[in-house]
Amino acid sequence: MESTASSPPTPMTTILVRRMIPAPIDAVFALLSDHAGYSAFKGIKDARLLKAGSDSPNGLGAVRRIGLGAVWFEEEITAFDPPHRMDYKILRSRPPIEHQLGSIRLQETAQGTEVTWTSMFRIRIPLIGRWMSGPAARAGEKAFDGMLKAIDERLGR
Repeated sequence: MESTASSPPTPMTTILVRRMIPAPIDAVFALLSDHAGYSAFKGIKDARLLKAGSDSPNGLGAVRRIGLGAVWFEEEITAFDPPHRMDYKILRSRPPIEHQLGSIRLQETAQGTEVTWTSMFRIRIPLIGRWMSGPAARAGEKAFDGMLKAIDERLGR
């Protein structure tokens, strides 16, 4: 009997960023859910709506394309519960990734709004995808934290 060796799939990588923003939850959610405003964030070159959502342009079912230069993502909004939750799934990207979850959760607190941003993915490039995941996760954490910091500054901290 002939055996075929195959390497196990690259494990999922998780990005988790939390930030307290001393601003009202509605204002924070409005900035996080507005695709058109993403181009104002550092590193984002282009953000556009490819398909409007069923309940609002940026809501459930919306598909948006976020461009970072050579890297880009097309995301579909899979849960939309203003001002507490917005989930998304990356449908297509460069580099190619398998995306399991993207979730932005907001909770009102006495100090303002606590934002928890989670994303789970793996890079789908044979042989080198496994080694690209760490640097990609660090870049994602930096980008998510940078967006939340910019929102914090914009809302008057």
